[in-house]
Amino acid sequence: MTTPSILIIGAGELGNAVLDALLSHPNRTTTKISLLRRPSTLTSSDPAVQQENTRLTDLGITLEPGDFVNSPVPELASTFRNYHTIIQCSGFGLPPGTQSRVTDAVLEAGVPRYFPWQFGLDYPAIGKGSAQDLFDEMLAVREKLAAQTKTKWTVVSTGLFMSFLFEKGFGVVDLDEKKVMALGGWEKRVTLTAAGDIGRVVAEMVFGEDVERTTLDKVVFVAGDTVTYGEVADVLERVIGGEWEKSVLDMEGVRRELERAPEDGMTKYRGVFAAGRGTAWDVDRTWNHARGMKLVGLEEYLRGGTKG
Repeated sequence: MTTPSILIIGAGELGNAVLDALLSHPNRTTTKISLLRRPSTLTSSDPAVQQENTRLTDLGITLEPGDFVNSPVPELASTFRNYHTIIQCSGFGLPPGTQSRVTDAVLEAGVPRYFPWQFGLDYPAIGKGSAQDLFDEMLAVREKLAAQTKTKWTVVSTGLFMSFLFEKGFGVVDLDEKKVMALGGWEKRVTLTAAGDIGRVVAEMVFGEDVERTTLDKVVFVAGDTVTYGEVADVLERVIGGEWEKSVLDMEGVRRELERAPEDGMTKYRGVFAAGRGTAWDVDRTWNHARGMKLVGLEEYLRGGTKG
């Protein structure tokens, strides 16, 4: 598919990684690359915000005004209609229903190609009614996409963002206190992919040669590494050294945490990983492995090879 124009939604860790990879892909020629920015961000008097806007435009990125969280579907569709490919790179911490609304706007606009915010787990394997209720919306988005034929879509299943493994609030690795916690047991597995590598994979799916058969209207699995929590602890001891405090959070522990704080999002996430369904797949069975793309593993990431 020719790709005359791309709109990125979200300028966080993933959005910036995708932008960088698209801009630097060797097959990119005249493709227009835009980033959706809130109107208030575009007109902000904050020097830091102005500097970031300037940095983006200096890279050749067009800043498209729009608010995907609050704008009504018809308004978003009017903007989306100007683009061939839309890549939704923002998902954490958004109001429930946001991803469904963005998808509705994409379909109403008749966008030829769409990468929804599905950069995570194997949601069908997890199933509806999991500890993290937001995952039900991911399944609903897939149902919307599968029920139509006008917009070609690609779901990129990446596992956990590599950086998120080290988020103190997630509770698995605390680098400051040298603590590591297994979710469900030391033998449970988790798939990890660095954001920079996700960007590279998405750019290859957009601009790479002979990718349509393996990416259009498909769920595509990628991975930088798949490890047990026991292997996570081993890597931490090998790379960082010292004594590490180790603990296990099992499903009974998750239940107790949810009883104390039923709306705590991090506990809901931990519950899904402790259950261990849809959270891991073998690297040698991934799209990137089949394409010969080597992504950053956990040990390399910890040693500073975070670009992918």
